[in-house]
Amino acid sequence: MEDKTLYTISIFTENHVGLLNQLSIIFTRRCLNIESCSASRCSLDGVHKITLTCYSDRRSLEKAIDQIEKRIDVIKAYLYTDDEVVYQEVALYKVSTTKLLEENNLEEIMRRHSARILDITANYTILEKTGHSDETEALFLELKRYDLSQFVRSGRVAITKSPVELVDAYLKEQEERRHRLTHDMI
Repeated sequence: MEDKTLYTISIFTENHVGLLNQLSIIFTRRCLNIESCSASRCSLDGVHKITLTCYSDRRSLEKAIDQIEKRIDVIKAYLYTDDEVVYQEVALYKVSTTKLLEENNLEEIMRRHSARILDITANYTILEKTGHSDETEALFLELKRYDLSQFVRSGRVAITKSPVELVDAYLKEQEERRHRLTHDMI
């Protein structure tokens, strides 16, 4: 059995109700746990991108991708390792303003973690950190001593290192194929 690796799955879709549920069922049936999920529109008009991460072996995820691509709303899905994408997450931390102000090294902590203040009140301060999960986790562990009351981390957002967007090439290829078939029928 292969070692489990964290993979990033990019799924290009039409934006229809229930698709995320259908994708979740595919993973559930294969006993695969989705580690993170993010979804938004992408650079193509009318196309959305769902980015999932999952620990598994490549073969299991390739089978899941095959099932994903059978969904009618899915245009194309791709599987990547961390070295094939540039990725980030956003984390928010809500801590006691009083405790933070008592800290002599607050500025140093903020600089070391490249964090920034989003909101500050007499009772609480909300900090933001963008980075990889190990970086956001490191700040989480450091802020626990300052009455950390809330913490949330987004799903991974990722862009490929490929010089071209693979879904663009795929759509162009499909359009050329459609054109050839139409031309051959005439």
